[in-house]
Amino acid sequence: MLTVGILASGNLGYETLVKILKKYKVQFVLTDSKSETIIKHCKEKSIPLYKGNPRKGKGYGFVKKIEVDVIISINYLFLIEKDIIKHPKQLIFNIHGSLLPKYRGRTPHVWAIINNENKAGITAHKIEEGCDTGNIIEQIEVPITKENTGADILKKYAELYYPLIEKVLIKLQNKTIKFRLQNEKEATYFGKRTPKDGQINWDWNSLKIKNWIRAQASPYPGAFTFYKKEKIIIDKVSIIKLEKSRYENGTIITLKPKVNVVTNDGVIQLEAIRDNLSIFEIFKKFN
Repeated sequence: MLTVGILASGNLGYETLVKILKKYKVQFVLTDSKSETIIKHCKEKSIPLYKGNPRKGKGYGFVKKIEVDVIISINYLFLIEKDIIKHPKQLIFNIHGSLLPKYRGRTPHVWAIINNENKAGITAHKIEEGCDTGNIIEQIEVPITKENTGADILKKYAELYYPLIEKVLIKLQNKTIKFRLQNEKEATYFGKRTPKDGQINWDWNSLKIKNWIRAQASPYPGAFTFYKKEKIIIDKVSIIKLEKSRYENGTIITLKPKVNVVTNDGVIQLEAIRDNLSIFEIFKKFN
């Protein structure tokens, strides 16, 4: 049986770790200081745990005396250095949330929705010092519907991460694993997003605004706008009209029964805002 080291962060990392532990011997886990479920689970299972940034030899200093056949990276927040990359006896690989070489970088499924893609996916690839640049081992395609949110896609990923990992490990044990070079001509890269990056630009067209909103809908920080200095986080809209309006972009043209807002090419309707607040009441108190 293969011995395994895990690099993992967040709920997706935790859920996948729990599944791996049912079959494989996990010799150590590296995580970030905010992944409390992972930290708690490792303490309960007495798994050697390092939390924090692993770079500048810190992570390697923790694992260098712990032998493993394989290291698996699952939603891990940090890029790792050559010392850890070279540590496992057989393989180090990552599960990335896109169909590489497209959408390298952070939160690729969110960017895919923003860019109106009709599919996303997950890729198992060898880890090297570049960002998501290693040889591809296996991929699974995941469709994106017109109403899927970023959270919806992540739920689909959560069901697929472990089966993909299991497939790679079985092929490794059977010596049938194969690798495929990434086509650098097809590569795209998207950077880290922060909550402050979510502001809506009402000069965009209706579809771009809708995609922007659904990609970041709850439980993500959310797309937002301001109305008389009041920040309003919007989780869902619908496109009700596609034609040029005589009103300025961002103008509220109706409050009841729902709020309608002018965009660059039509009108969208606000269907849900954060914390279940009444859209009508928010706007009413300023008028």
